[in-house]
Amino acid sequence: MNPIIETQAISKMYQSNNVTVRAVDQASISIFPGEFVGLVGPSGSGKTTMLAMLAALLKPSEGEVVIDHVNLSKMNEKERVIFRRQKIGFTFQANNLIPYLTVIENVELMLRLNNLYDRKSREQAERMLIRLGLQERMNNLPNQLSGGERQRVSIARSMIHNPSVILADEPTASLDTQRAFQVTQTYAELIHENGKAGIMVTHDLRMCKYVDKIIQIADGKITSVLSDRQEIEAMISCN
Repeated sequence: MNPIIETQAISKMYQSNNVTVRAVDQASISIFPGEFVGLVGPSGSGKTTMLAMLAALLKPSEGEVVIDHVNLSKMNEKERVIFRRQKIGFTFQANNLIPYLTVIENVELMLRLNNLYDRKSREQAERMLIRLGLQERMNNLPNQLSGGERQRVSIARSMIHNPSVILADEPTASLDTQRAFQVTQTYAELIHENGKAGIMVTHDLRMCKYVDKIIQIADGKITSVLSDRQEIEAMISCN
């Protein structure tokens, strides 16, 4: 089985006061279909920069990013924008829902942006929202939802257009513990069921109880990769 996400010694450098800062330093990872990965590390460790390169938002200074067998370094900016819209689903801490669109319209938006909207799209969006327990909220506006409900809408929007990769940047940071666990479990279930490659950046190691692999990063370098269930549980219990 080939990885959906593969990086080959990627680095991202910035210049600060004539000093080169390596935000990410020679990072190589592989993530396979149906694999949900936690990317963890202290603030300033390079997690967000790493995620931005995987999302085709930043180009690596060195190395290559291959997503779904496509080398992003060989694309021009227009091609990267189209690829990102079609192949990558995002969920952020702020969820970024459109405030004047209803829940179901927010979800349908990704189908419209990708020219995938047809007469069956409403049913497709409804099924996704029902799967996420939002059947009573489809016609509500975002400001009428709880934090956990808004994040579930964001999950639906990130997956409705069938992307290969799901990326989440601190999706549970503003949620209480119970809702945070619910949101993370939902991510894991959908990624496993649909054979996607999923990465969640988190400061809260408790959320890693649902991941298949933990990648630790510090000072821009990958310091460990844990895929053994016992090792993951031991790491969670020690924090």
